[in-house]
Amino acid sequence: MAKEYQTAEMPVVDKMDLQILKLLQQNARITIKEISEKVHLSTTPVHERIRRMEANGVIKQYATIVNGALVKKGLMTICYVSIKQHSKAAGALFIKAVLEMEEVVECLTISGEFDFMLKVVSENMDAYYNFHVNKLGELDNIANVQSVFVMGVVKQTHQLVY
Repeated sequence: MAKEYQTAEMPVVDKMDLQILKLLQQNARITIKEISEKVHLSTTPVHERIRRMEANGVIKQYATIVNGALVKKGLMTICYVSIKQHSKAAGALFIKAVLEMEEVVECLTISGEFDFMLKVVSENMDAYYNFHVNKLGELDNIANVQSVFVMGVVKQTHQLVY
């Protein structure tokens, strides 16, 4: 399945690393010099800490958050999906298919009545219907899909360090 397992020791993240991470989460384009000034550390150690956190997987990637409505992806849908067979192979096939679907921006394995939660973005209801019927609906192992349409976003953040 698509889980990340830590095989070696967990990376050590100290208080200074957390301060740096907080600044990077707020603005990934902040310069090393600006970080250095804010955390009261010279640029070389700041740069080394960032590179270490990138190498250790603490920093997974840098991203640009896009306003979906302005790029014709204004409809967000949460799809709860249950699959018929729960074998490792069946789950892997579902995950492989979902990873190839551009409309799916997040896929989580969940507990409860459903097995997966998909966050799907599309231009409008017609585009979502096409995705639902012609992509998701074509998968063999689907038992049930429940779609919930997002009416508005109250809070959306990617900040894990605060």
